[in-house]
Amino acid sequence: MHTSTNQTRAILEKEWNPKLPQDSLRKDLIAIHPTAASFKGMLDKARKHAVRCMEDSFAYANEKWNKSHATPDFKVGDLVLVSTTNFNNIKGCKKLKDSFAGPFLSRPFMEKMMLK
Repeated sequence: MHTSTNQTRAILEKEWNPKLPQDSLRKDLIAIHPTAASFKGMLDKARKHAVRCMEDSFAYANEKWNKSHATPDFKVGDLVLVSTTNFNNIKGCKKLKDSFAGPFLSRPFMEKMMLK
């Protein structure tokens, strides 16, 4: 930082700071090498393509998730069964273990897909 102007050395010499985002660069600079300008254009196109690919991927994943995760249609107070596939505290032979436990009375929703 220069003491009398309160500007960095790069701003005083080049009138822009190379560590700033590219949106803040001056558009009327003449000293940009043509190769650097074409490289920046290539990077911008690659970034736009990557962003579009990520958005398509997110949309595809969201569509797939929505197909396999239906919103439950039961209300508070209905009798529901609980799947025991992830229960690891039930003793005995795995083959003889019941697939579902219950019925239980459903209580208020904690989240969109989670009951209390």
